[in-house]
Amino acid sequence: MGELSRTVTVTGSGTAEAVPDQLTISIGVECRRENAGEAFTAAGAASAAVAAALRSHGADGRDISTSGLNVRADVIWQEGQGQKVTGYVASSVLGVRLRNLAAAAESIAAAVEAGGNDVRLDGLQLSFADAAAVTAAAREAAWQDAAASAAQFAVLANAELGDVLTVSEQPASSVPVPVAKMQRAFATEAVSVEAGECSVSVTITVQWELRHRAGDQAR
Repeated sequence: MGELSRTVTVTGSGTAEAVPDQLTISIGVECRRENAGEAFTAAGAASAAVAAALRSHGADGRDISTSGLNVRADVIWQEGQGQKVTGYVASSVLGVRLRNLAAAAESIAAAVEAGGNDVRLDGLQLSFADAAAVTAAAREAAWQDAAASAAQFAVLANAELGDVLTVSEQPASSVPVPVAKMQRAFATEAVSVEAGECSVSVTITVQWELRHRAGDQAR
């Protein structure tokens, strides 16, 4: 009966950082009017004004998308009368990718001014237009982490590492989005956006063959 093969399987994690080169913002538009048609028209006009302001500051049309279009009744509860409609609310969300970080603060300020009181900023995210290079660096760091752990286990098992049998990259729980180390400060006329650095993390699982030490085989 042949000897059972021995293996060691370890998980390694690695992170790499780089300066981001694009910013994604979410701009909400919400209009309250006496009837649904007026609310819908007002929301459309505000959304168009915001988009036009962004385009005039260099945003590409392919980087502006509309989602979450909604019209609903605005109701209150009155004792003895039940629910009463007080008006209608139309809302939508613009997702915008800004590729010029140096002009991002100016673009955001122009969008807010164009939409007036019907506009709200729902958040922003710094990231990379092409994350291939920083992801490759993170994978290399994860590999080094896995290899160091495997080498230690081999020593503890009085063995040495052989061939790599399997390698797998663990999928993220959601679409990988770089996490930004970002600072925001209120200036006189706009919000200043500091790029800082973004990090990409990778986790891999690697299985190595465990071999007898050369000296042990000779004895």
